[in-house]
Amino acid sequence: MNQQKLKILFVSSEIEGFSKTGGLADVARGLTIELHNQGHDIRVITPFYRTIEHRQTAKHRLDLVLNTDYSHVNIHFKVHEMHLDSIPVYGIDNPYYFDRQGLYGEGNAPYLDNGERFAFFSVAALIATDALDYTPDIIHCNDWHTGLIPYILKTRYKDHFRFTTTKTVLTTHNACYQGIYEKSSLNILPEISCCMDDRVLQSFDYINYLKVGITYSDKINTVSPNYASELLTELGSHGTHHNFLSRKHDFEGILNGCDYNDWDPKTDKYIPKNYSAKDISGKALCKSGLQKKLGLAVTNAPVFGMICRLTEQKGFGLLIPIMECFLKHNVQLIIIGSGEPSITGQLDSFAQRYPDKFKFINMYSNELSHMIEAGADFFLMPSIFEPCGLNQLYSLTYGTLPIVRAVGGLKDSISDYDDDPGNANGFVFCKTDPLQLLNLLRRVILLYIEKPDEIERLKRKAMRSHFYWSDSVKHYEHLYFNALYQQSNW
Repeated sequence: MNQQKLKILFVSSEIEGFSKTGGLADVARGLTIELHNQGHDIRVITPFYRTIEHRQTAKHRLDLVLNTDYSHVNIHFKVHEMHLDSIPVYGIDNPYYFDRQGLYGEGNAPYLDNGERFAFFSVAALIATDALDYTPDIIHCNDWHTGLIPYILKTRYKDHFRFTTTKTVLTTHNACYQGIYEKSSLNILPEISCCMDDRVLQSFDYINYLKVGITYSDKINTVSPNYASELLTELGSHGTHHNFLSRKHDFEGILNGCDYNDWDPKTDKYIPKNYSAKDISGKALCKSGLQKKLGLAVTNAPVFGMICRLTEQKGFGLLIPIMECFLKHNVQLIIIGSGEPSITGQLDSFAQRYPDKFKFINMYSNELSHMIEAGADFFLMPSIFEPCGLNQLYSLTYGTLPIVRAVGGLKDSISDYDDDPGNANGFVFCKTDPLQLLNLLRRVILLYIEKPDEIERLKRKAMRSHFYWSDSVKHYEHLYFNALYQQSNW
């Protein structure tokens, strides 16, 4: 392994501890901390949202301006410094773009000017980097929100001394979200509004930010090996397979790690009783504590948990059709999350009809999420697609057996009991078929009733399945050095 220590600029639209809507924030935190632990000089740039944590203690560093050719408009912005552990985190502060209630939208509707907001953020991040006198070896971009950065570096900044040797890496956390906007609405960046590269355009009037990032980054990765394979196919790529195929020699999948500082039953402050694989007895107290908190009967019935955004991606099209049959069994089901009204309405209806078996909490609660991970017997993730998934990793360490569909990172991290009982750490089904999910759930219930000792063995086995960021970061370091020393095919 190359022992050279790199200067890495990590640019992300969210980061756990400052702003969060999903798994991108968790990865941004876990990966940057581990890169720092490995001795790299890493800095983070993120939007300075209204709701950002540590806002009141942020230190004002710079007053800067983005000069545009559009009506001679100058966009002024500030840069504030915060810290993640000892890692500098710089917030790009422009009230017009970021002083809003949400990060990307409100009431399940995106902001109409998200294209302009993140076009501004992308170029502002580079302006701030130069003003901070920081010369990165690598700029690590994340998802469509930062997909323009590689393009801007190869156009506006191609001769800028600061970035002469800088290389870019783009991580695609979820290719379903691509950032497609009318070029005519992006006049603050003439390189974008005048772009004629048909590899990144849709109907020539629209530009696809994710495709820009895929096309112009020096190296590309996604968050699991299996999802990388899926993105090279028409079926699994959300319409981007041609772009990924054109860069397949610069593209790989790296499975996410898990932040065990926050998710560890031995130290978790949110659960009634701490426990470990050596002494799993505390899990029973966590189960009864969860049942009491949610008003469920304290019984030994199997408890199934689910924590996620309420979208079709998460498999509700498979789960809801079988809910009636599933809830006729002696089970308890807990779902927590918010999202699409069509899904929340149906879950509310089931909760009213089965109040003794099903609890639906239409919100996100960090405390309750920890209690579900510790108190449930099984964790449901019947996703239609899942780039990596984090909750199945959390569930494993709590001895809460994942029930997943064989897609993306779920396939990479969960081994099926029916295929290999001795090495299994969960249960897996394959088809997008509600009946196949129902049959698996019934087999799980039967195993739980008939072989409790086997279930306990599986729980202990699961708790010894670990996915450390220290392992994942080795692959990222290899990707960075390849970007620096190998000629890219972009």
